[in-house]
Amino acid sequence: FPALLLLPTSPLPLPPANSPSPNEYFHQLMQCSASVDILLLLDGSYSIGKGSFERSKHFAGKLCDALDINPDRVRVGVIQFSSTPQLEFPLDSCLTKQEVKEKIKKIVFRGGSTETGLALKYILWKGFPGGRNSSVPEILIILSDGKSQGNVAIPAKQLKDRGTTVFAVGVKFPRWEELHTLASEPTEWHMLFAEHVDDAANGLYSTLTSSTLCSAVSPGCKIESHPCERKTLETVKELAGNYMCWKGSKRPNAVHASLCPFYSWKRVLIKHPARCYRATCADPCDSQPCHNGGTCIPEGLERYHCVCPVGFGGDASCAPKLSLECSVDLLFLVDSSSGTTLEGFLRYKAFLKRFIQAVLSKDSPANVGVAQYSNEVQIPIKVGEYKDVLSLMKNVDTMRFSGGGTFTGKALRYVTQHGFKSAPAFPDVHDDLPCVVILLTDSESQDPVVEAAKHTRGRGLFLIGVGNDFLRAELDEVTGNPKRTVVYSNPQDLFNKIPELQKKICSVDNCQSQSLDLVFALDASAGVGRENFLRLRNFVSSSSLQFNINRDITQIGLVVYSSRARTAFALDAHVTSSALLQAISQVPFLGGSASTGRALLHIHDDVMTVPKGARPGVSKTVVVITDGSGTEDAIVPAQQLRSNGVSVFIVGIGDVRRDTLLRIASSPNYLIHVSSYDDLQNYKDFIIERICEALLPVQANPVL
Repeated sequence: FPALLLLPTSPLPLPPANSPSPNEYFHQLMQCSASVDILLLLDGSYSIGKGSFERSKHFAGKLCDALDINPDRVRVGVIQFSSTPQLEFPLDSCLTKQEVKEKIKKIVFRGGSTETGLALKYILWKGFPGGRNSSVPEILIILSDGKSQGNVAIPAKQLKDRGTTVFAVGVKFPRWEELHTLASEPTEWHMLFAEHVDDAANGLYSTLTSSTLCSAVSPGCKIESHPCERKTLETVKELAGNYMCWKGSKRPNAVHASLCPFYSWKRVLIKHPARCYRATCADPCDSQPCHNGGTCIPEGLERYHCVCPVGFGGDASCAPKLSLECSVDLLFLVDSSSGTTLEGFLRYKAFLKRFIQAVLSKDSPANVGVAQYSNEVQIPIKVGEYKDVLSLMKNVDTMRFSGGGTFTGKALRYVTQHGFKSAPAFPDVHDDLPCVVILLTDSESQDPVVEAAKHTRGRGLFLIGVGNDFLRAELDEVTGNPKRTVVYSNPQDLFNKIPELQKKICSVDNCQSQSLDLVFALDASAGVGRENFLRLRNFVSSSSLQFNINRDITQIGLVVYSSRARTAFALDAHVTSSALLQAISQVPFLGGSASTGRALLHIHDDVMTVPKGARPGVSKTVVVITDGSGTEDAIVPAQQLRSNGVSVFIVGIGDVRRDTLLRIASSPNYLIHVSSYDDLQNYKDFIIERICEALLPVQANPVL
């Protein structure tokens, strides 16, 4: 049985979840399916310790993966030894691989002295318990640190002379001389090292496959030898110094002074050079399939995946990615104040260049500009001034640190008025594009920033804040929405945020920037209760922050109902987020019984109408939030709304009658069930995503 020890030169990356590891792929090629008895002898002494004993059990379980365990083919048994040998289970006790692995897991560490010789004598006397009495090949696998407290040479020789093949697997920091004595000849083929489980498992698998007992390695694989090292921890004696000592003298009543050495003992890690063997198979990464600096990670013998650098990953081979395919006018507003420091400003310049290189291309429909501020504001690169990446990067290089105060509020007001006067992205497209300001800052504003940010958002601009984690609160106030805030924990982490920033930029050109008339209908009846009604109100407030409130983009109206319906505010009543939030906070609880039908009829007749602010040709959506009571009369009014092109969403809370609500909602996807009022906030993003999915191009949406 030639033994091949496989020692990978570097750890393998973790494969995706539910995907076999490279070692598992390799082991699947080698199934020992002949008649053979395998006895595992586990060292359970105190010198091993409980941790290494558990690793030995893990190795034993890994070994079973390559064995066709069956009463007529491979049988496996286990003996644990320390002061005395203990039969854990005989070879004929398990019918399947899973049974063996489960029994190995349940073996309990015993502790005691390391009496390896006594365990070998036990096997000589008892044979392989449950085995087939030497009518089939017998393999003994000893897992030990080789620190026996008795003689092992004689019983080991007797076992091998009897025809038993012995593998010695070193555990922890083994005594290699003793393992050499235990192992069959040639010993270098039968000594393995279990410092890492797969090392020893690979070596043993390779040995078994080289015999006539087990299937051969795949034709795509080969055996290679390579230099390696084995380690052990030994106690050595070192000269520590000399001290004055006195010795006897030949003269009476006299002593002789001299220097005497003294020694110390210390434990050192000693490496033993060796020659090991490794089975290598064709690597799917040999063809270098990952481009643009991507790293290829093999997933077995045939598959791989690429770890791509920032800006790439458009396909499996790291094609360019993150392209700003959304049509936006984009202005970076960079803090150049003393608070950010020269180092921080240079870091922002590097970030801008990395971003431009990663996400922009000559075909990108986005227009990009850069402004910087401290006491004053400058716009060295106007939005849309340069269309090619190289020119943009060169002009970013020319930007100079200015120092001075951090007047973020002043800068926001300035770019709101002067920052967006770009040429169209394409000559034949003249529509106004969403305007996005990306604030890059590392210092707190010295002037009022909240009102300035509200003014900017009120003018229809989208704000995205990028800064250090300690500025999160201020950035949230600037953006008006935590989902438009990007924070980083350390300078290098800033560059890792490019994909997240790209996603946030393009999201403004999705749902929240499309024209929408949205009406919430809240059940304010006694069945809901005052406390839960406040939760509904808070949900509407937080949801409204996800939209750009503007006469040209999103209008939100609110209806509350019990036995009668009441318009809290019409669609065109509030044109800023702050005014909308203030109005929502004042909506009263009604009490009484619920009639969802009257609420929907009220919305059809008196809310989704042009005189009350609805816009012709704009997508229209109603979101009803109810506990399901009083919905029996809502089917017909809901049908009227749907017939007029209004999407009807139903958010049912608690134990609701799904069949009834399905007849009200525009489709099954528009019915969202929430288990409790406390869980409602957790569904906010999901509900808004569903609303966004419904915003298909409007076709002759009628005026109600």
